[in-house]
Amino acid sequence: MALKSLGNEGLFLFSSLDTNNDLYISPEEFKPIAEKLIGVTPVFEFEEEETLDPSGETLSIVAKFQPLVMETMTKSKDGFLGISHIALSGLRNWTAPAAPISMMFARQFKAFLPPKNKIELGDPWWIIPSELNIFTGYLSNNRFYPPVPKGKEIVIHKLLSMFHPRPFVKTRFAPQGAVACIQAISEFYYIVAFRIHAEFQLNEPPDFPFWFSPGQFTGHIIFSKDSSHVREFKLFVPNKRSLNVDMEWLYGASESSNMEVDIGYLPQMELESSGPSIPSVIRDENGNVMDSRDPAGEPIQFVFEEINWQREITWEEAAQKLEVAMYPFKKVSYLPFTQAFDRAKAENKLVHSILLWGALDDQSC
Repeated sequence: MALKSLGNEGLFLFSSLDTNNDLYISPEEFKPIAEKLIGVTPVFEFEEEETLDPSGETLSIVAKFQPLVMETMTKSKDGFLGISHIALSGLRNWTAPAAPISMMFARQFKAFLPPKNKIELGDPWWIIPSELNIFTGYLSNNRFYPPVPKGKEIVIHKLLSMFHPRPFVKTRFAPQGAVACIQAISEFYYIVAFRIHAEFQLNEPPDFPFWFSPGQFTGHIIFSKDSSHVREFKLFVPNKRSLNVDMEWLYGASESSNMEVDIGYLPQMELESSGPSIPSVIRDENGNVMDSRDPAGEPIQFVFEEINWQREITWEEAAQKLEVAMYPFKKVSYLPFTQAFDRAKAENKLVHSILLWGALDDQSC
């Protein structure tokens, strides 16, 4: 009856809003449409793990973003023939970060601290565990708004929201989640390397979904072992490959038969701290609050101790550990074309050559 009354596309839109599948649109489910029609930006409610100390240290995170190079998409070769302008509107209109700068508390980065049983260099752990595998399949394409982030998802959602207001911290396809490992240890500090698989929904109703899936987000954080101080933070989408973003968009009610797929190149998508975290409130040796400026009116300059690392591994080693955690098949060495023949000759083995449209070891393929 619903199909007869609404048609395929009408039923598709209805079902995308009917989150509990009861064939009834409640006021809460209709809210995204109402906000779109009256021009109100949705306000997402976030579930905080703990109350942050307002006097704790803060730092500025700066977002840098260069939009996708449209000419790198395969469908640009024929001038996007047959591609609806509306379908690509969310992509074309995304030309700058949603929030160029954000102030954050150092304690919010507590999610990146290692568990007590993971204090060896290069021993990976899951910040956000993957919930998908070969048996569970994948999550629905027919969604516009991300679920409310919980626990350790909150800080990653907040960071990715600087790029675009609708990040999904769990991708539709495996391997999803976020993994990390310790790259270096000192008496009081860690360097933690991390890799995150997340994606963005660029369209809103009444348009159909458009999924934007970077190959990966990777980076590192240098912070104290109690996360009260962050010395440095950086997150970015690697741009050394010629293609690093997967895009999928729907045209109708079917999630498979009416989907377009393409891949392209994103020059820059990164977050970086502008400097170490500093106290929100400055106190003297007696505990009295001090002015944050000196007598000449200049901001007080902080001097930070030099960190002497006791044990460390290279960034390349840490990144390889994270890669294997996400993709166990990388336990086997996959060599560049020219290196493969030298190795084959040395080991007296044959060469198995695989030609791919994208990279098999990231989410853009």
